[in-house]
Amino acid sequence: MKKAMSGFDLRAMARELDALKGAYVKKAYMPHYEQIVLRVNPKGEDQRDLVFVRGERIYTAKRDRPMPMTPPPFAMVLRKHLRNARLTGVTQVGFDRVLAFSFDTKDGERTLFVEVFRDGNIILVDEEKTIIQPLTHASYAGRTLKKGVTYTPPPAAMNPYNLTKEDLEEILTNSDRDLVSTLGGKVNLGGTHANAVCSLANMEPNSPPEEADVQAVYDALNTLLTDLDSAEEAFLILRFNDEDKAGWEEQIASMEVASKEQWLAERAVEATPILLPQHAESPRVSFNSLCECIDIWKGAHDAHALQRREEERFEQAGPGRGQSTEVERLERRKAQQEKALAGFSTKIEKQQRLGHQIQEHWTHVETLLKQTAEAVERNGWPAVKKASKDIAWIVSLNPAERQFTVLLPDDEGQAKGPQVLLELDASVHQNAQRYFEAARKQKNKTSGAVLALEETELQLKRARKKEDKQRASGKLNRLKRSKRMWFEQHRWAMIPGGHLLIGGKDAKGNDTVVKKHLSGDDMYLHADLHGAPSCSLRAATGFALEERRPSHLPADIPAYRLVDKLEASPLNETKLNDAAMMALAWSRAWNSGGSHGTVYSVKPAQVSKSAQTGEFVGKGAFVIRGQRTWYKDLDLRLGIGIVAINGVPMMLTSTPGHIKEICQRYAILSPGLTKKDRLANQIYKNTGLSTDDLQAILPGACDVLEEQGILTAPHSEEE
Repeated sequence: MKKAMSGFDLRAMARELDALKGAYVKKAYMPHYEQIVLRVNPKGEDQRDLVFVRGERIYTAKRDRPMPMTPPPFAMVLRKHLRNARLTGVTQVGFDRVLAFSFDTKDGERTLFVEVFRDGNIILVDEEKTIIQPLTHASYAGRTLKKGVTYTPPPAAMNPYNLTKEDLEEILTNSDRDLVSTLGGKVNLGGTHANAVCSLANMEPNSPPEEADVQAVYDALNTLLTDLDSAEEAFLILRFNDEDKAGWEEQIASMEVASKEQWLAERAVEATPILLPQHAESPRVSFNSLCECIDIWKGAHDAHALQRREEERFEQAGPGRGQSTEVERLERRKAQQEKALAGFSTKIEKQQRLGHQIQEHWTHVETLLKQTAEAVERNGWPAVKKASKDIAWIVSLNPAERQFTVLLPDDEGQAKGPQVLLELDASVHQNAQRYFEAARKQKNKTSGAVLALEETELQLKRARKKEDKQRASGKLNRLKRSKRMWFEQHRWAMIPGGHLLIGGKDAKGNDTVVKKHLSGDDMYLHADLHGAPSCSLRAATGFALEERRPSHLPADIPAYRLVDKLEASPLNETKLNDAAMMALAWSRAWNSGGSHGTVYSVKPAQVSKSAQTGEFVGKGAFVIRGQRTWYKDLDLRLGIGIVAINGVPMMLTSTPGHIKEICQRYAILSPGLTKKDRLANQIYKNTGLSTDDLQAILPGACDVLEEQGILTAPHSEEE
């Protein structure tokens, strides 16, 4: 398997995935147009992702992978029909590159057909095999894939498991191709495995198939098929440069798991369920499953699908869409105009050349026009069209337009010259003039395109000057977002270790924080003041540094991604103390004129909405039972700094020490006299960040104790 999985690979994969029978689907995602992910819960095992990369591969993985805030329509359809569905089996359709995933749902049986050929497709059907929704609508010669029609699999190809020796002998005898092409195409083995059969049978791949030893070829094929069904491990085939060859096995044996996986991924060229003769001299590593092989090879790349989608939107989006800057938009326009101009010149030259060649072969063209016109007059178009198949000079005829395409003579007078379209009712001169007229019109278009290109170049020069000025001032490109990230509807902060701290903005927000975002090993925090927000310090949810930094971010902006499984140490007293500082800053203590305060923390089980008999707990309020941990005499200060989360630049709040540690552009704030709308406006003018977003993270009137790159231009590297 290189770019796409073969029938052999999919048979092995179907066997592996069928072992997940009984697993329940939690949710469906679509991080990229090329990728669908089903998050499943197998019985007695940790949840994993079933990954479909359209047209290329299918496998399972346990990696952390960021997902879009708003699921695309196809992901929503899958969630509607497959959420909490039970996987009942995975089968290969014949020996084709199609896997069928069967599910038992509350609405009946559902099947997901995953086609791994051409551009790939994923089709959800009901128990009657009626298509509920395909990933991509498509029409082929014998079938149509669209909502509401019955799903028809691709025309069945040969299944080598059902092939008898007599069938093979007949195929080889009647084939007009060489041996390897016959096995690859007519026996449905594909090029890689067809070559393997030839090698095992000691036959030359390009030899005539009728001369092949049928028994040897049949035995070689059965050897491959038997090995495939009995395989208990899979292999990652590697390719090294000279400096990696010596002692590579000892080298990877001493590596940590993460380093080993990265090392293998950089050198892997193929994942295969069985070893073929062509792998004999290749370095390789074995694993327990084909899923594991593919995950190590392609898993890291696939896990960054959302980031790639965002980068593609940034690089390719048109005017007014996505994240394109004015300079990038004009650069794309300029490139398109330059390409169009180059094409115009080519078209003009071609049209003029064909016009001159018609004139140069005046006699030849006149003869063709005269003879064809007489034949049409005498016998009619159908007879002429049939007879033209035997005339080397005529390429095609168009009776409706009374036109025909012919070949002009080459230098040797043969029918191998350029093609020209002739109008039957026009003279030689008129036919040539038609090409000259087309060239003239193209020249007129070219002059307009030249003026448009000059205008684009002028606009680009101005935009670059404006962008350089903006960059020098430290302003960021403001990104238009259709939807905020879920935590932005609350107060939020990052605590050292990457942990996410969220707090309610009002009574309804307090209820949401406790009901939806407080569980397990999380901790509840509350300032010892009436009306303070309920805060949840998440033990597992938080932010991790991006492994692949988005290319559009400035160098002084750290890049993080939101993760559900934080690889950080558990919550401890230091982290809780930092979270308590933030909970105090979000309370009315900030605007009360004090400089210190008290906060307590409890475990989620100690927070309840149930009151004692005769008592009432209002909206946004909770009953705390049991012992509390107190944090007293806390400093009333906070830090704000610019970071990027999931590729989007935004202002982050945290403790002053943490902000100074992770951000190059930051400010340290304390309660003061500067109104937050005024401060937000000052920050906006210097950074370009939205004033609405900035006001949402500022706790109230502030004094700036220390700042770098927030209210003044950031220091350049030269400085």
